[in-house]
Amino acid sequence: MRKQSGFEPYLALIVAVGQVVLSQGAAWGQRAFKEPLDAMAYVLLFVGPLAILVRRKYPVTATIVALLATYAYTWLGYPLGPIYLAPVIMLFSLVTHGLRRIAWILAAITLAVFISYSHLTPRAGATGLFHDLAITAFILLLMVVAELARILRERRVQQQRAVEEETRRQASEERLTMAQELHDVLAHNISLIHVQASTALHLLDDNPEHARTALATIKTASKEVLGEMRSVLNVLREGAPRSPTAGLDRLEELVERAGLDVTLKRVGSRPLPSQVERAAYRIVQESLTNAARYAPGARVTVRLEYGATQLAVRITDSGATTPTVLAEEGGGNGIPGMRERAAALGGTLAAGPSGTGFEISALLPLPEENS
Repeated sequence: MRKQSGFEPYLALIVAVGQVVLSQGAAWGQRAFKEPLDAMAYVLLFVGPLAILVRRKYPVTATIVALLATYAYTWLGYPLGPIYLAPVIMLFSLVTHGLRRIAWILAAITLAVFISYSHLTPRAGATGLFHDLAITAFILLLMVVAELARILRERRVQQQRAVEEETRRQASEERLTMAQELHDVLAHNISLIHVQASTALHLLDDNPEHARTALATIKTASKEVLGEMRSVLNVLREGAPRSPTAGLDRLEELVERAGLDVTLKRVGSRPLPSQVERAAYRIVQESLTNAARYAPGARVTVRLEYGATQLAVRITDSGATTPTVLAEEGGGNGIPGMRERAAALGGTLAAGPSGTGFEISALLPLPEENS
C-alpha cells in the first residue's frame, strides 16, 4: 500500500477542471456529430479525477474505474478529447510504480475498446486504417514514455541508494580508522606507563630523581590517553567524521616522551599524503612501544628517508640494558598491525634481530612529485 501524496488533491482538481472546461469546448466543436454534455457526461468526467485521489492507495482499482468511466463516456457518444486526460495519468502512474504487466494489459484492452467503438458505432466520426493506427501509436507512445520514466526513476533511486551506501561505508571506515588510532594510542601510552611505573618503583629508593622523571612521563602519557579517548567519544556521540591527528610533525613530541634514549634522523623532505604520514607515525610509535616493553634502557635510532617514490622508515634499538623484570611477558599484534598498515598502502614491513637489538624497517610508496 502506497503512502498518500499531498500532491494528489491538486492533481485531481487540475484534471477535473481541465476535463470539464475543455470538454465544453470540444462539445461546441463536435456538436455536429456528438451528443451534447448532460448530467451523465459530467458525472463521468468527474470519475477520473476522483480516481486520481485514491490512485496511491488503490492503484489498480482506481485505474480500472477511471477506464470504465472513459469507455462509457466514449460509447455514449459524448465529445472526445479531454476525457482521456485522467486515464493517461492513471496508466502512466501504474507503469512508473512497477505495475507494468497490469498497465500493459489495461492499455491493450483500452486499444481494443476504442478500435471496436470506431468500427461499431456510426457516430464515431473518422474510421479506417489510419484512425486505428493513430490510436495504436498514441497508446504505444504513452506506454513507452511511461517505461522510460520508470527506468529513469529506478536509476535515480539506485544512484541515491549507492550514494547512501558509499556514505555509510566511508563512515564505517572512518570509525574503524578511529578505533585503530585509539587502539594504537592506548597501547603505546599504557605500555609506556607500565614501563615507567616499573622504573619508578625500581629506582624510588636508590635514585629518586630518575623516579621523578618516570612519574612525570606517566603523567604526560595518561593525560594524552584521556584526551584522545575524550576526543574519540565526542566524535562518536556527534556522529561526525574526524581526521586523525597523528602525523610526522608530532614525531619529536613522541620521541621526547618515549622514556628511551632516542635519536631521530631525517634524510630529505617532501610533502606526504595524510595516510602515509599517519602510517609512518604509528609504525614509529608501535616500534618505540615494543622497545620500551622488551628492551628497556636501550638506545633507539629512528631514521626517515624521503625518496622520490617511497618513504623508508627504520627503527633500530641496541637491546635491553636494564633488568628484564621491566619487560614482562606480553602479547599483542604490534608487528602484524604495523605490517597491515604498510600493506594497506602497498608497502612492506620487515622486523627481526639486528646485532644485540632489534630492527623494524618499512617501505611506504609515495606518489610522484609534481614538477
